[in-house]
Amino acid sequence: MQAIILAAGMGRRLGELTKDNTKCMIEVNGVKLIDRVIRKLAAVDLNRIVIVVGYGRRSLMDYVSLAYPDLAIEFIENPVYDKTNNIYSLWLARDYLLADDTILLESDLIFEDSVLDCALDSEYPNVALVAKYQPWMDGTMICKDNEDNIVTFIPKSAFEYADTDSYYKTVNIYKFSREFASNRYLPFLEAYIKAMGNNEYYEQVLRVMTLIDHCGIKAVDIADRKWYEIDDVQDLRIAETIFADDASRLSKMQHSFGGYWRYPGMLDFCYLVNPYFPSPKMVYEMKANFDTLLREYPSGMGVNSMLAGKYFGIKQEYVCVGNGAAELIKSLMSRISGRLGVTYPTFEEYPNRLSESAREIFIPSNDDFSYTADDLMDFFSDKNIDALLIVNPDNPSGNFIGYADLIHMAEWSAGKGIRLIVDESFVDFSEGGEANTLLDNDVLARYPHLCVMKSISKSYGVPGLRLGVLASADCELINWMKKDVAIWNINSFGEYYMQIYGKYESDYRHACERFREEREMFFRDLSDISFLRVIPSQANYFLCEVTGGISAYGLTRSLLADFNILIKDCSGKKGFGTGKEYVRIAIRDRHDNLLLTDALKSLKL
Repeated sequence: MQAIILAAGMGRRLGELTKDNTKCMIEVNGVKLIDRVIRKLAAVDLNRIVIVVGYGRRSLMDYVSLAYPDLAIEFIENPVYDKTNNIYSLWLARDYLLADDTILLESDLIFEDSVLDCALDSEYPNVALVAKYQPWMDGTMICKDNEDNIVTFIPKSAFEYADTDSYYKTVNIYKFSREFASNRYLPFLEAYIKAMGNNEYYEQVLRVMTLIDHCGIKAVDIADRKWYEIDDVQDLRIAETIFADDASRLSKMQHSFGGYWRYPGMLDFCYLVNPYFPSPKMVYEMKANFDTLLREYPSGMGVNSMLAGKYFGIKQEYVCVGNGAAELIKSLMSRISGRLGVTYPTFEEYPNRLSESAREIFIPSNDDFSYTADDLMDFFSDKNIDALLIVNPDNPSGNFIGYADLIHMAEWSAGKGIRLIVDESFVDFSEGGEANTLLDNDVLARYPHLCVMKSISKSYGVPGLRLGVLASADCELINWMKKDVAIWNINSFGEYYMQIYGKYESDYRHACERFREEREMFFRDLSDISFLRVIPSQANYFLCEVTGGISAYGLTRSLLADFNILIKDCSGKKGFGTGKEYVRIAIRDRHDNLLLTDALKSLKL
């Protein structure tokens, strides 16, 4: 057996990274793509490795020849690489295909060793490695039957998103027997080139063979083995994350701050959303209007503040809508003068907008980081602060202050001349739910110094829409913030979501009820884990002390490395002191929560 690597392409989409070199010379975490594949092939009993080169061929040939002097490596030059595609590169290698069984690979792939083993170890003489369709995949798809026969090749022009449940993506690794190449593939390849020219893909030949009869190769599913195709800089970044060592992978994931849909199979217990809302019917309505929303401009702040007022039942003039709460936090904190009272540990986006000298910090003295309204009033009563922040329920502790006590704090802070900022992004998850909200016209009018922040991402389960509101009867502040944010800060999808939400309010209330039931069950499940002390919460997450000698970082890394589960390591958060370790675990649905608890129980600590 031999291997043929197609490496003639220019890799234009990688920009500066391929300015002087072909794609396979790009490094992923310090290792060139060509080195990864040659080292794997060197461990296999092959007669030779053939590399078809084109763009940047001299540097590639010199590098490979110097790096692997003891391997039987031969080169084929494609002099018209800029006018042809990989069908011509493969045609140039036809004499080799006639001489031996072949592993055929493209040079822009990165994969774990066991992927290639799927082809090498397969009992089938002719194999196309495939992977179940995932949203990141692009290019040729296939459908196969229960006996692994390829039923059809699906080019980009025939791709249908409605059919993706039956699609598999070709991994661009093939095994061809000499007989198959000689008697079937090469005759079709020659005829196709004569009819269609050289600027095509070799998989098109297999598609034609399938249309006429059958292509004669079997599809072998690589299951959940890791692989990626690198076409642009985003692909490179993702590949660097997927194929990093455990510590680096965790760091790269954490510094992405989301976008985890790019990593199929990963369970995100880090970011915080409602697992039971929006309802399928609401999602369908959004989808049904996708084309219009994509192509039309959204409204300005006037309409969107009206929709947000309708959404929460408050006056339009009391509301500023933001591109997520983060935009509103930035705007609000730029207006805060003097010192801010803040309880640690908490959501640090607010205090981080101010200098450390402008923060007056309260840290609860108990192991659960719990506190009451009286605790806050006692501590801050003699402090020189201009504003007081309450995240309620707090993040990450899950501590909750009830409605009556918050009203008492509003009275107290008014008497002190302190602006009261209450972030109630998680309040709908608390016992009593919406009855605990301060988003009420009478409350806001009675306490104009009160600012209520609400992230729609969290409890409503739509973080991709980036929606948040700030409400206050301080209309001077609200009007200033409306001018401070961008003129079109909300996209059409977010606007339409607010418009139709009223039809699904009962679904939302039911979703919150289901969530509270799941929180109780998950609390009991997590409490059975010997190395976790679970702190009760009124939010959609639990703060857990990690005991038994393992660090929060070690636990987070192990879950990601061994189970592809991401939780929040709280080591970097302020207010925990020294000597103790904490993680925050989001609450998902029953199925996912059981996967996490099973993973925790199976860890060898």
